[in-house]
Amino acid sequence: MMKLKKNIPPGIINFLIILFYFIFLNITSLTIALEAQETYEGSFIEIKILDKVSSKNNLLKIKIGKEKKFQNLLIKSLKCKNSEFDDNPEITAYLQVKDLTNINNDEVFVFNGWTFSSSPTLKPFDHPVYDIWLIKCY
Repeated sequence: MMKLKKNIPPGIINFLIILFYFIFLNITSLTIALEAQETYEGSFIEIKILDKVSSKNNLLKIKIGKEKKFQNLLIKSLKCKNSEFDDNPEITAYLQVKDLTNINNDEVFVFNGWTFSSSPTLKPFDHPVYDIWLIKCY
């Protein structure tokens, strides 16, 4: 009588192929998502500053991580992001603003937090002379 060799059942081979496919697919989609996330963060922001006394608007371009002086304000942006949705884009930036006329305590920020282009009143920049609006992140 002839003895038959046991083969690996086809179910295990199919399972391993499917498992390899899903692992490869998840790694690929994760790297694509990380690359896409990097493209939405910017290196510069544009803000519009309104001088309430003179009623003049000024457009200011600031490099992320650098401080820029405007009149009596020292403005620094730590991060900015564009939303991943095309239908209603949202621009957000983390800003720190110091008032240089306040000589009592120059460690305190007039504004320190996230600001949103579509809703500047969500976390408002409250200053008696200036208003700041986020325009772009690129």
